[in-house]
Amino acid sequence: MSVFLEALTPEAEISIGGRQRLALTRFPFKVGRESRMVAAGDGFKVAERRRSDVAPSNDLYLIDQGRRLSVSRAHFQIEQTEDGGYLLRDRGSALGTYVGDQQVGGGDSGGVAELKSGGVIVVGTTESPFVFRFVVSTD
Repeated sequence: MSVFLEALTPEAEISIGGRQRLALTRFPFKVGRESRMVAAGDGFKVAERRRSDVAPSNDLYLIDQGRRLSVSRAHFQIEQTEDGGYLLRDRGSALGTYVGDQQVGGGDSGGVAELKSGGVIVVGTTESPFVFRFVVSTD
């Protein structure tokens, strides 16, 4: 069985290295914003890269360059349950995460939702450019 995040927007595709799909090979799989951002004109830019001698706090870093940030530094994680199912856990993000039409977390509160294959994940508000599909494949 293989588990993937599939990019549904250009920003999501860029965030996973220009590929259509990213295989999730360990759980929990943590997603958050590249935290070394500074204001630059109408948006943000990366001020410095993460140090290679420090363990990363996320498995996937999203570079949020919007006027208003959609992604928290520690935004959400995908967990595998003991019975082989999957959960999305919002890690106390400011704007929350959408799983389909269900908002999970927001307001720094966290929350949990069941993830099914084909489920759409929107990171932040419904207007966020970071949209993924969660895919479980049996091939």
